[in-house]
Amino acid sequence: MRAVRVEAHGGPEVLVPAEVPEPDVGAEDVLVDLTAAGVNYIDTYLRGGLYPATLPTVPGLEGAGTVRSVGSAVTDLAVGDTVAFCDGPGAYAEVAAIPAARCVPVPTGVPVDVAAAALLQGLTAHYLLHDTYAVQPGDVVLVHAGAGGMGLLLCQMASALGATVIATTSTAEKASLARDAGAAHVVGYGSFADDVRSLTSGAGVAAVYDGVGATTFDGSLASLRVRGVLALYGAASGPVPPVDPQRLNTAGSVYLTRPSLGWHVRTTSELRSRAASVYGAVADGSLSVRVGGRYPLHAAADAHRELEGRTTTGKLLLVP
Repeated sequence: MRAVRVEAHGGPEVLVPAEVPEPDVGAEDVLVDLTAAGVNYIDTYLRGGLYPATLPTVPGLEGAGTVRSVGSAVTDLAVGDTVAFCDGPGAYAEVAAIPAARCVPVPTGVPVDVAAAALLQGLTAHYLLHDTYAVQPGDVVLVHAGAGGMGLLLCQMASALGATVIATTSTAEKASLARDAGAAHVVGYGSFADDVRSLTSGAGVAAVYDGVGATTFDGSLASLRVRGVLALYGAASGPVPPVDPQRLNTAGSVYLTRPSLGWHVRTTSELRSRAASVYGAVADGSLSVRVGGRYPLHAAADAHRELEGRTTTGKLLLVP
């Protein structure tokens, strides 16, 4: 089958198209003919070596497609089912073998490519807004990178929960997208902490949802209200250096957390429950998923370059 393989850690150039054997299907796995694979920042961390990975490997954690075959112990999925997953690996390929327990049925009314685009980021937005800091009506929150795939979902979902959303973006086009997604205010990165204080009459925000990391961390901390929550869920600009806990005290007895998706979908029940909420919103039209680019498998390196260059909006997909 056609796939993309990483044989050494490095930049986008290490994403090499290759012909590889189809994966073996274990007793508890399903074999999925992929319609689309999601491109996520975590893929760049694994490619570059920030997160550990055994090489060589076919990267990609997220995808959706049609079940071609099922393992002997699988009872809840069948050949022909449409499924999605977000903790592969192996999605940068035509075919992937995925544990059935980590697959999510895709409901009628959700196109398969949209299912691939929505799952990882939709689940992440869901736990951030319902668990990491449970948004309440009337809250003011700050969402960084408001026109990215995560940002657009966070803006929509937070505003639907009754929050006033302040979003950061880098261009006028991105600012327009964030407003369309529900952001009440859009500010640039240069002085966003001061802008947040001005927009909140000095009080600060209840929560900051920060997937940018190194370049925004200090401003994010300075944007919080007393006992606010900084949810540092990613590091698109690089990892944050070690933090003196005393800074949390002087900032107003605030909270800092570094959550990740795996701890919020530990069981099949929790995974599928969150996914049903996200896909239900997509199906009824209350949540819009913007696909900002579709790339053939052999152009995976281009997708990574554009993602890391922050020239994209919405979610990027690879299409076998």
